[in-house]
Amino acid sequence: MRKYSTEKDSEKSAKAYGYELHCSPKDSVNLAYALRGLKLEHAKKYLEEVIALKRALPAVYHKKKVHHQTGMGPGSFPRKAAAYMLKILKNAENNAEYKGYDTENMTITHICAYRGREIHAMMPRAHGRSTDSNEQTTNVEIILEEAE
Repeated sequence: MRKYSTEKDSEKSAKAYGYELHCSPKDSVNLAYALRGLKLEHAKKYLEEVIALKRALPAVYHKKKVHHQTGMGPGSFPRKAAAYMLKILKNAENNAEYKGYDTENMTITHICAYRGREIHAMMPRAHGRSTDSNEQTTNVEIILEEAE
């Protein structure tokens, strides 16, 4: 059983957890920072705009060697991480709907992204050598609460 990094009142909140997603942990941390505190509808619209390359995500963490975008500082379009985050957000919305909450009033009170398990692999090289070709995974947890 996976644990959440925080506990909220279960009578007013809905949760969703994405485990070992095949996307960048660095992009996921920046997405989590951008979505924290937003209303559910605004967060879904924001992620859809990032996926459609209409809105850049500002890089707050891990911003070295990141290109500057128009009208902002360093930023990027992490489409893969945004797609996974949107999927988890919709899952949390469905959980809230199942519990009988008003999804129009839900806000993201807790969102956390961190490194998951590393998938080990080897890539063969010349002269009988090999190089690590590991894939990093990401864990994402989202908790929605109904605003009063």
